[in-house]
Amino acid sequence: MWEQHPAGDEIVVLLTGKAELVLRQDSGDQAMLLAEPGGFVVIPQSTWHTARFSEPSTMLFITPGEGTRNESEPSAGA
Repeated sequence: MWEQHPAGDEIVVLLTGKAELVLRQDSGDQAMLLAEPGGFVVIPQSTWHTARFSEPSTMLFITPGEGTRNESEPSAGA
């Protein structure tokens, strides 16, 4: 599932495990690997994004949740 936060940027911090955050951009999907505890990604406001996991992981999400949208396959400009 993909999500988007129109109320502000989201911060995602890896606590354990490994994760790939995928941001949907007009130029194509951009994948960012979080492989070390303490690694983080700032997801810009209104950017569609999802996470993929290759092993059990724990993450901290700091999210401006008001107005959050979820879709199974959004387009970049939606």
